[in-house]
Amino acid sequence: MPAFHEVTFPLDIALGASGGPERRTEVVLLGSGAEERNARWAHSRRRYDAGYGVKSLAGLQAVVAFFEERRGRLHGFRFRDRLDHASAQPGAAPSPVDQPIGTGDGETSVFALAKRYGSGETAYVRPIVKPVAGSVRVAVDGEETLAFDLDTTTGRVTLAEPPPDGVAVTAGFLFDVPVRFDTDRLDVNLTSFAAGDIPSIPLIEIRV
Repeated sequence: MPAFHEVTFPLDIALGASGGPERRTEVVLLGSGAEERNARWAHSRRRYDAGYGVKSLAGLQAVVAFFEERRGRLHGFRFRDRLDHASAQPGAAPSPVDQPIGTGDGETSVFALAKRYGSGETAYVRPIVKPVAGSVRVAVDGEETLAFDLDTTTGRVTLAEPPPDGVAVTAGFLFDVPVRFDTDRLDVNLTSFAAGDIPSIPLIEIRV
């Protein structure tokens, strides 16, 4: 089975990338002219083109080396999404009460990190499986605690003691997106690059 490499795509290049979430919706046009719409995916899938972040020959060489290490599409890796990589609002530091990750029942001590988009019944809850080491803060009933272990490869938090029944567990964090290259070929023309052409470096989110 192809491995996931716990390494991060060059940050300086990632910050200039383009892309975002993709949904898969099936739309059926009925004879009456009305539509029926069904979501094919429970979770969105993100796509990026990192080529927009390559500004120098050194940056291009770094991407080629990274591509070769990952064997093209074979191995996954971490990618920092400039637009969406934190539990907090843009410009704010992560707080231990940013995102709800569970409610105590007196027995459960393991909770999965997640980020909520929107509010109420229509909110989308996104699993966070690649938190950034050292960035995660956790609170139990609104009080920050340091008595927890974090698995940075799965996004699971294990509290030292199970929270009492009905107590809210929240967390704040930075996170990466698990991705792979969406090509087995990098087509680079140095003459065109020098003239300002941007090479395409497609990336796609994967489930791990």
